[in-house]
Amino acid sequence: MAKTEVILTANVVGLGAESDQVKVAAGYARNYLFPRSLAIPVSAGNKRRLEVLRQRRAEREAHEFNTMTELAKGMSKLTLLLKVKTGEDGKMFGSITAGTIADELAHQFDIHLDRKKIHLEHPIRTLGDHELELRLHQDITAKLNIHVESTTPKPVETEPEHRGRPGREGDRPAGPRTEKRGRPQTARAAEGEEKPRAAKGEKAEKPAGAHGPKAARPARKEKAS
Repeated sequence: MAKTEVILTANVVGLGAESDQVKVAAGYARNYLFPRSLAIPVSAGNKRRLEVLRQRRAEREAHEFNTMTELAKGMSKLTLLLKVKTGEDGKMFGSITAGTIADELAHQFDIHLDRKKIHLEHPIRTLGDHELELRLHQDITAKLNIHVESTTPKPVETEPEHRGRPGREGDRPAGPRTEKRGRPQTARAAEGEEKPRAAKGEKAEKPAGAHGPKAARPARKEKAS
C-alpha cells in the first residue's frame, strides 16, 4: 500500500496534532484528510506554514490545560446521579458504561467530555456509590463520584392475615375447661362396685321394702251350707 507524507493542520485522534509531519496511506490522505482540511501535502510552500501551525498548537494546548485544570477542581464537588431499573432481588438490568456517564454529564451539568477520558476498569453493575478516574489531560486527572439508585419500586410488605374469627366485644377470654356438673366420676364408679350386675339367666333379688315382706292374706271363709 502506497504511503504519503502529510502535515497535520488539526488534532487528529490516534494520529497526531497540528504541525506534526506523519506518514499515512495515500488513499486515507486523499479521501479523508485532505477533503476535511485536516492535513496538507508536504511541499516547500507548505513547510512555511509550520511555524503558524506550531503557534496555533501551543495556544490550543495552553487553553485546554487551563480549562481542564478548572474542570478537575469542580469535578471533586459533583456527584453524578444515575437511575437504573432493577429486579426484585436488587440486581441491575444491564450495566453502566463510559458512554452512559458522558451522556449524563452533558445532560445534568452541561459538561461535554470525550468518553475516552473516562477511565473505567469494568462497567458498573451494582447500586450505591462509586468513584472513578477522569483523565482530562496528559498531566491532569480528576475523581468523579457517582451514585447509582434504582427506579423500581420496592414491594410492599403485608402482615399475615390472622386466621380464625375475630373476637367480639364482651366475649369472655377463653379459660380452662370446667368439669361437667353432676356427680363425680369416682362416685359413679363406687356405685358400680356396690351394685354389680346379675349374671345372665339369674334374676336379681328385689330389696325388701321399708315395712318388710307383705303378710300372707288369710284364707276366705267357706260359706255356710
